[in-house]
Amino acid sequence: MAVATELNFGRAAERLRIAGPSLSQQIKALERDLGVRLFDRDRRSVTLTECGEALLPQVHALLAQADELRRTAAGIAAREPVRLGYVNWRPADLLDRVAGVAQLHVDPWVLPSHTQLSRVADGSIDLAICWARAADLAEHDLEARLMGADRLYAIGTDPSDVPAADVVVLVDADTTSWASWNAYASEFAQATGAEVVRTQDGGSTGAAFFDHVRRLRRPVLNNPKNQTTPTPPDLARRSVVAPAPYWTWSLVSRRDETRPAVRAVLAALADGVGAVGIEAEGVWLPMDDPHVGRAGAEV
Repeated sequence: MAVATELNFGRAAERLRIAGPSLSQQIKALERDLGVRLFDRDRRSVTLTECGEALLPQVHALLAQADELRRTAAGIAAREPVRLGYVNWRPADLLDRVAGVAQLHVDPWVLPSHTQLSRVADGSIDLAICWARAADLAEHDLEARLMGADRLYAIGTDPSDVPAADVVVLVDADTTSWASWNAYASEFAQATGAEVVRTQDGGSTGAAFFDHVRRLRRPVLNNPKNQTTPTPPDLARRSVVAPAPYWTWSLVSRRDETRPAVRAVLAALADGVGAVGIEAEGVWLPMDDPHVGRAGAEV
C-alpha cells in the first residue's frame, strides 16, 4: 500500500521507517507468495502492474479490517474486569490511570502482603500491590514491577536522626497477619545491629505501638501499616540513617499472564514509574527484594 501510494521505494521506505533494501526484499517476497508481479520498476519510475491495480482495493479492505479488529479488541479489553488487591497503600490516582484501559475492580479485602501474593498465584485476583520477595515470586511463577516505596522512620521522644543500629524493631507473634513485616524486620536487625523486641499484644500499630515506644524509651522502627497514623504530641518521628530503610511496593502479576486487559493495566500503572527514593546512596533493602538492583540500594 505504501509503495502503491508513493510510487517511489525511497519515499515509501521513509514513510514505513524501514530501510529501502529491506522494503524491496519484502515486496519481492510478497510477489513470490502471490505468484504475480505487483510493480513494474526501473531506475527512474515505479508503476503498478495490471495485477497490482486489480488487487489494490482488496488490500485497502484488508487494512481496514485489521484496524477495525484492533479497535474492537481495545474496546473488549476496556470492558473486561481486572481484579486488584492491595495491602494498605495504593496510588491516589489509581483509577484515573486505568480509565479507558480496563474495568478495574479494587478488591475490598485489605490483606497482608503474603496473602495477596498467594491470591494472585491461585487466580483469586489478577494483580496485587504488595511487598514481595524474589524467592516467593519464583516459587509461584510471579513477576513484580516497582510501584513505589516508603522510607521507614522511627518513633521516639525527640526528632533527631537516629542510626539504624540504635533502633528497636518489633516482631509480632501473629505471623498470620505480620509474616512479611516480621521477615523484613528480622533481616533489618541482622544487617544493621538493631535490637529485636518480640510482642504478643498486637502492638505493631496504633496506640499499642506508641505505648511500646514509651515503655522501651528507645526509638522504634515504624512499619508501613502505621505510616499514616498521627504521632502523639509527646513523641516524634526520627529519620533512620546509616542506612535508611525502605519498604518497596510491587505490582505483582502472574508471569504467564496473557489477558490483554491485565497487560494493559500493568502498563498503565507500572510503566514510567520514576524515582521512588531507593535510588539514593545509603538506602537499605532486604537482600531478596526484587528491586534491590536499582542504583543506590544496599543490602
